[in-house]
Amino acid sequence: MLVLLNKIIIIIFITLINFSVHSEEINVNYKKTNWSFDGIFGTFDRTSLQRGYQVYNEVCAGCHSIQYLSYRNLSEIGGPEFSIEEAKAIASQFEIEDGPNSDGEMFMRPARLSDKFAKPYPNIEAATAANGGAYPPDMSVLAKARAGGANYIYSLLLGYDETPAGLELDDGVYYNTYMPGNKIKMSSPLFDGIVEYADGTEATMEQLAKDVTTFLVWASEPHLESQKKMGFKAIIYLIILLTLVYMSKQKIWSKLTSKKQEDEEMFDKVERAVSEYEGEDPKTFK
Repeated sequence: MLVLLNKIIIIIFITLINFSVHSEEINVNYKKTNWSFDGIFGTFDRTSLQRGYQVYNEVCAGCHSIQYLSYRNLSEIGGPEFSIEEAKAIASQFEIEDGPNSDGEMFMRPARLSDKFAKPYPNIEAATAANGGAYPPDMSVLAKARAGGANYIYSLLLGYDETPAGLELDDGVYYNTYMPGNKIKMSSPLFDGIVEYADGTEATMEQLAKDVTTFLVWASEPHLESQKKMGFKAIIYLIILLTLVYMSKQKIWSKLTSKKQEDEEMFDKVERAVSEYEGEDPKTFK
């Protein structure tokens, strides 16, 4: 039992260490910054999430969708936590196809909180054709789908550089230090001041990249904070349960050990009595 308890404690310890690493990093040279959501106790920076949504909406949403996220998520606890009125106002800026109506026709209407985020293109083919043959990936789970996670996205956004001498790139292809193969068909989407933050934060490239990356990490796991809390509670519960089980085992086995000792003492007494009897003259034994 003690061996099992030690193994479980080791597994929990390893899990806690791995939890602090948001995603496996293949490229150890990724740009790094301090992420508030790292670690088992990490939480999202609300203001950064709100700024990140603004960057996504003004810079990225023209090409990239977030098809698994709903407008209601913007007002939920653990996310950007816009007020209900703010989230409704955000949703109303977009139109969603609905229907059919009484005439059997589809129609467009303002988005509601229950709707998924509006897509920039009706289908993959249209998105590919509009972007020179390169399909702009959906960003719903981008942070989880890419090795390196947040650091990869952050580095990619800041990784555009001059093409090295001797390397030729086709028209519409750009050099990026952190893109596999160093070739990317998306031009640098960020530059200083491209967005005017509503809260007055200076919109440097580093700040823009950090905020939109934070938003994309949250978009990939909207309930990350509640999952961390539940996981921590489960670990504490398991530790308490295992402690009680171990103490119960010790108590039960201590009684059995005590009884065994008593039986052994009784056996020793009987054995001594038999030995004494065997040493007596049988004629005198009564």
